[in-house]
Amino acid sequence: MASVASAIDARGVSKVFRGAGQDEVRALDHVSVAIRENEFFTLLGPSGCGKTTLLRLIAGFDFPTEGEILLYGDDIAMLPPYKRPVNTVFQNYALFPHMTVAQNIGFGLEMLGKPKDEIAGRVAEMLRLVRMEELKDRRTSQISGGQQQRVALARALAPRPKVLLLDEPLSALDYKLRKDMQIELKRLQHETGITFIFVTHDQEEALTMSDRIAVMSKGRILQIGSPRDIYERPAERFVANFIGETNMLKGKLGKVSKDLADVTLHAGPKLKATVPETLPASGEVTVVIRPEHARIAPGGKTAGLLKGELENIVFFGTDTHFHVKLNDGSPFIVRQQNASSEAPGLSIGSQVSIAVAENSARVLKD
Repeated sequence: MASVASAIDARGVSKVFRGAGQDEVRALDHVSVAIRENEFFTLLGPSGCGKTTLLRLIAGFDFPTEGEILLYGDDIAMLPPYKRPVNTVFQNYALFPHMTVAQNIGFGLEMLGKPKDEIAGRVAEMLRLVRMEELKDRRTSQISGGQQQRVALARALAPRPKVLLLDEPLSALDYKLRKDMQIELKRLQHETGITFIFVTHDQEEALTMSDRIAVMSKGRILQIGSPRDIYERPAERFVANFIGETNMLKGKLGKVSKDLADVTLHAGPKLKATVPETLPASGEVTVVIRPEHARIAPGGKTAGLLKGELENIVFFGTDTHFHVKLNDGSPFIVRQQNASSEAPGLSIGSQVSIAVAENSARVLKD
C-alpha cells in the first residue's frame, strides 16, 4: 500500500513562554504529529491545552522553542507567515464592512498582485463554491453571521493555499447555524481537496467533520485516531471523559487474551473488556462504558449485569437518560432512544437491572 503524503509534519515541537520573572509556561511539550494531504484534521481539547499555539506555529504567527515543522517536507518553522502557502480563518472573521462580498474575497489576491482577469475568475469560482453568487454586491455589514463566515472561508481559499487553518470559526454562530456550517465545511474541504486543520473545544464539531482527531491536554497529544476510534476506543481516562458522556467503573484486571481482558468490577459482576496496546499485567483498572451501550429494565424482571436504584430520568427529545446509583454507590447513566413514548415500569426510586452490550466495555490506561 502506498504511503500517504504528509501536508504538515510537526516533529518534537515545544513552545515555552517566558514571563518577566523566571516563570515559564510550556504551552507545547514535544508534540509530534503528521497531518495527511487532503484530510480534515482536528485539534481537540479544552482551553489552554496548546491547540491554538500549535496552529499559530503552523501559520507562522509564532515560532517554536524547539522542534521542526515541515510543509510537504520543507522546514517552515522559522519562515514568516507571508512566505508560507497557508491561510487562516479566525474566530473574528475580520471582513471589511465597507467592501462588498466580492471585493472581500478578491482582496488577498489584489495584495498578491494577481492580474485583474485572474482575480475576477477566481472570485466567481469562490462565490459558486460557497453558494453566494446572488450576494456578491452586498456589503459584508449587510449579511448574516453565517454568510460572513462563508465569505471569510472564500477569501482564505481564493489564493489556493496548500493548508487551511481554522481557529474555532464556528464559535460565534447559534446552534442551528453552527450545525449547518459543520456540513458546509466538510463539503468545502472535500470539493477543494485542501488540507484543513481545525481547532475546537467542541467534541460534537470534531466528531462530525473530522477524518482524524488529535485530543490534546496540557501541551501534549494524548491520542490520534478517527472519530470512531477516539469515541469507542479511548486509550486514556482524559480522552474517554472529554469525548462524549461516559461511565467509569473501578475493577480488578484478570486474564488478558489478545485484545480482551476479564475484569471483576467493584460493583460485583465480571465482564469482558477490550484493552489498549500497553496495559499492566494485573491490578486495579478503570473500565469505561458508553451510556448507549447499556440497556435498562425494572429490577427482578430482566437479568442484568449491574443492579441499582434509578435516581433520575432526563428526557432529551430523541433519547432519554436514566441516572442510576449502582449497589456499590457508583453513578451510571443509560441512554436509550425514544422508540416508544415512555419506558414502561421505570420510575424514580425503583430498583433496576442494567445489561451491557458484549465487548463494549474498555479498560483505560490511567
